[in-house]
Amino acid sequence: MKTKLHHFINGQWKSSDSPLVAEKCQLVLAFGSPELLTIPEHYDYLRNLYPSADIVSSSTAGEIIQDAVFDDSIVAIALQLENSTLKAIKTQIGEHADSYAAGVSLKHRLDAEDLSGIFIISDGLMVDGAALIKGFSDNNEKNIPITGGLAGDAARFQKTFTGLNEVASQGNIIAIGFYGENIHIGHGSLGGWDEFGYERQITRSDKNVLFEVDEEKALDLYKRYLGDYASELPGSALMFPLSMKAPGSDKYLIRTILATDETSNSMVFAGNMPSGSSVRLMRGDIQKLIRASATATKDSVDSLKNHKPQLTLLLSCVGRKIIMNEKVEEEVLAAEEALGKDCTVAGFYTYGGLSPFGVGTACELHNQTMTVTTFSES
Repeated sequence: MKTKLHHFINGQWKSSDSPLVAEKCQLVLAFGSPELLTIPEHYDYLRNLYPSADIVSSSTAGEIIQDAVFDDSIVAIALQLENSTLKAIKTQIGEHADSYAAGVSLKHRLDAEDLSGIFIISDGLMVDGAALIKGFSDNNEKNIPITGGLAGDAARFQKTFTGLNEVASQGNIIAIGFYGENIHIGHGSLGGWDEFGYERQITRSDKNVLFEVDEEKALDLYKRYLGDYASELPGSALMFPLSMKAPGSDKYLIRTILATDETSNSMVFAGNMPSGSSVRLMRGDIQKLIRASATATKDSVDSLKNHKPQLTLLLSCVGRKIIMNEKVEEEVLAAEEALGKDCTVAGFYTYGGLSPFGVGTACELHNQTMTVTTFSES
């Protein structure tokens, strides 16, 4: 495996040194601010550099390259596999009955005997990430690792953009299949948030819209807990996600609030909130968030077993970036320290990460976590 990094910052492209052969490159991942990523000239620049590669792009809430975090830039990673193959496919959410059906369709199109892993980049607002990944997971009898993330739009939550071999646009879901016994994919995901308050039960919801908790209007209850922060909704909600455990599950997921509706006293989340689920409020401690980033990275490296990571994709959630503010680079530094030397690191701040809890478990949608995918080729 050979990689090469490119970074568009302050009006110009910069590139790392690398033995990668551009004509043999199979994949380019481009993560950038919506304003820059949708400019055709930037896609053309990468296409001219890598004429044979699949170019996958995603808008972000911030870009990660090696040990640094940027806004208003584009980070691109070129990948040349030497003993493995890959296949990138795309669908539009409007072509399917729902997000679950889109996941089923994409998984079916990638299926092959030697499929070793799937990496997903999806629109972050028009696609139900939880339903999408369920569509992939329900058809994953071999427990092939599935990871990825949802595109971002800074902290605006208005429009996200993704693309495959074209300028990024809305509503696209891209899935990349990696094939062969020589490609090894590790994964880890952890939040580091603290729970507080009583555990309560969702008594009325509709998919990702929460109406009542313990038969009380959800927004009224949430505002009461937030106190002074209630006046800053919906932005302040990124600092106070919910911990949610669905009926019949023993795993807690973190769910981010995307919007509030004063008329119905409801809240819209980045993932489904099934009735009967247990929920608790959460708040962030910066040092715990940073330690969670290191632990998630270590878990991802450990899941590679004896293979050394050569490429690591860090997908952290926008709420973490907001609460850590000027200390946000510390979670990236913590991740890089867990990786050791000679590993290419890139990624972005997302509207949700996709990763299994552990090796051999089903992929889930995670909000407010650091989600790590490591790649190694033998």
